[in-house]
Formats: sequence, C-alpha cells, structure tokens
Amino acid sequence: METSSDRPGGSRRPWWGRIVAGVAVLVVLIVLVERFSLVPGFGGLFGEETRDRSGPALLKSIQDMARYEGAVGNFQVVVDLEKDAALLPDAIRGTRTLYVGSGTVGGYVDLGALDERNVTVNGDRTKASIRLPHAVLGTAALDPHRSYAVSKQRGLLDRLGDLFSDNPAGEQAVQKLAVQHIDEAARDSGLAERAEKNTASMLEGLLRSLGYREVTVAYG
Repeated sequence: METSSDRPGGSRRPWWGRIVAGVAVLVVLIVLVERFSLVPGFGGLFGEETRDRSGPALLKSIQDMARYEGAVGNFQVVVDLEKDAALLPDAIRGTRTLYVGSGTVGGYVDLGALDERNVTVNGDRTKASIRLPHAVLGTAALDPHRSYAVSKQRGLLDRLGDLFSDNPAGEQAVQKLAVQHIDEAARDSGLAERAEKNTASMLEGLLRSLGYREVTVAYG
C-alpha cells in the first residue's frame, strides 16, 4: 500500500514533532482532568505544595485619627450576578455567580475639628454644653472569612478561558456589588443615629466623672 511518505512530494512529520504534539495533548488532558475533577484523587498524584515567599510588610505611613466610632453594624447580603452574551446561549457564553457577602460598617463622629467655639462651660464649671458634627458612615469592609461564593455557573467558552486563571475579575465584580448593597443597607439602618447617641453618652459620662453635673450634647 502506498503511503504519503512514499508518494513524490509527500511530507512526513519528523519524530520530534510527534513527541511535542503528544506532550502538548497530554498536558491539556492533565489540566482538564485536574481542573474539573474528572478523575477523583487524580490531583493528589502531583503532590501540590504551597510556599509563602512574600517579603516583609513595610510601614508606608501612619495617620492620626481624631474620630470616635460610636457604633458598628454587621451586615450580610446575597449577591446574584448574571452576565449573558447577546447572541449566544448561556451554555456557550455566560456566567452567573451566587455570592454571600458579610461585612461591617462603622458610624463615627469626627472630633478633630472641634475648638473652644464648640464647647461652652459656666463660671463654676458645673455645666457644659458641646456641639458636635453629625455622625457619618465609613465604607463597608468585607470579611474574607465570612464571605464566599455559593455557586458559579459558566458557559463553555468561559470555562475554557478559566483553565489557567481563577477569574479574579468575576470575584471583584460580586465583591463590589456586595459592598454597594451593604453601604445602602447601612444608610437605612439608623446606624448613624446610634453612633451619635453612643458618642453623646460617652462624652456625658466622661464630663460627669470630671465633676460636671449637667452636660448637654447637641449635633449640627
């Protein structure tokens, strides 16, 4: 039987080319099996080991704080983020992530701008009146130990794109949404009012311990 290598002008792949192609196919198969857990226990054969080669943390700056955090709210939100392609079905291109975000928001009163105009004391130093700025809310801080992805659904093209990546962009998208929703919930929770009440109680207790019998704290 005549083969392509026997015919005039026929080409035959060199032996090293066949080896390279075989190794490439083997690597792709290993990645697919390990990435999608097609064979239970297969990943353990390679003895994965993690080493922390990070350098020491460097102090870049120190900022003096002049605010009193009067209240902290703990929040949790379930983010359901779906992205679809216009002309492709979800099985081919599209993602949907269900993410539980847990975080805290602090309410604080800025005491750094206070001066003698904000404090009034009577002659015998038994009465004091203090006027403070209204409390404000900080940005939500997600807790990485209590925030997690419940499920991730991805189309075929998205899965292929994630073979050599952990898809950090998708994680950042749901985390930003979680922070946004927590911030919105904090504004409607009465957290700022609680921070003002607790700050006033703290100042009243402090001044009474210094001998003031009547203490008034106002905001605005």
